[in-house]
Amino acid sequence: MITAQDATRRDTIADYRVIGLAPEPDLEGLVQLAATVCDVPTAVINIIDDRFQHQIAAVGFTAAVCAREDSMCAQVFQDPGHVVVPDAREDERFARNPFVTGAVASVRFYASSPLVTPSGIAIGTLCVFDEEAGDLDETRSRALALLAHQVVDVLELRRLTRELGESNRRLEHFARQVSHDLTAPLTALTAYIDLASVSPELERAPRAADALARAESAALRMSTMISDLLDYARLGGSTPRRDEVDLADVVRGVLDDLHPLIDGARVVVDADVRVVGDATLLGVLVQNLVANALKFTRATGAVPRIEIRAMRLAGAWRISVDDNGPGVASDERERVFELMARSGSGEVPGLGIGLTTCRRIAEAHHARIGIGESPLGGASVWVVLPRDVGDAGAVRERESRAATVTA
Repeated sequence: MITAQDATRRDTIADYRVIGLAPEPDLEGLVQLAATVCDVPTAVINIIDDRFQHQIAAVGFTAAVCAREDSMCAQVFQDPGHVVVPDAREDERFARNPFVTGAVASVRFYASSPLVTPSGIAIGTLCVFDEEAGDLDETRSRALALLAHQVVDVLELRRLTRELGESNRRLEHFARQVSHDLTAPLTALTAYIDLASVSPELERAPRAADALARAESAALRMSTMISDLLDYARLGGSTPRRDEVDLADVVRGVLDDLHPLIDGARVVVDADVRVVGDATLLGVLVQNLVANALKFTRATGAVPRIEIRAMRLAGAWRISVDDNGPGVASDERERVFELMARSGSGEVPGLGIGLTTCRRIAEAHHARIGIGESPLGGASVWVVLPRDVGDAGAVRERESRAATVTA
């Protein structure tokens, strides 16, 4: 029966997708370097699962597969540190091994360093050997260990690159579907708004005319947002535009879109600065933060007080959204950024993807995002956005002017 440890190792190996494939050139180069540094004719990268030893790159012989019980490396690869054996015939662990006795080979000198993943799972070895007795001095032993680390780095890079590609393909498919699903009703909504806007009855209903104007503006912004987000997804969700953005304009657009939700709340804006970034994505970020502040504060029964501010730091802007809601416990301030995570009791409706989206947008802008305690008594969500203007020209800075918006 397979042990839990072997099952975990097998699953980890499967994630790397190296079994049964042509040798990776980078791995072949590391094997060649190991043989050269250790001054031996043969070297190999072994991946060892619960049944077999898979030689995924080798120099000095043709890589193959053998049963785990016949493997020399399987005897030692889970032990920490290096193994250096000057003459395998004199080591009780290997003396009767078929790679030593002549049944498969006639190994004398043997040395290996384990391949340990970032999660601490040993999946194989980088091994060097010779049919003549030998040894490794301390310098060569350290070099073998370093090369073993490099092998794991190559495997990790291949895995992460593949997973990123798969994630981006899923993101683009999702964005296309959402774009299609939203565009049709949005087009119809815009058409109805246009029809209503030319009605002569609006002259006798100024409030209705104002509401239609707001609706038309919101529809246009939504159309732009859908288009821009689809473009963002096509780029893999990691390359936002780098334009000079008037943050105050972004905030005004957000507050207009959230106008029905803001009703009765007191919102203070002190963000009359220009930043470098993607206006659409920054708008999505601010809108998520303000909507969260309104939603969670109202859930307490309090009248929402929200402050949106931008403060200059050395080489960065600190953008914050403060509220007088329930706040976020210190031990939850990292977890709430995870996909589908919810804070508190979960009584407030929502899918728990807003803050995940905010973190993704912040990271795409090389910014940091976090949560602290607000002077208003609730949560303070902050974003530190670099003031890197290399791709957008000189950013014109202006004195901040506080503006109070009372809906």
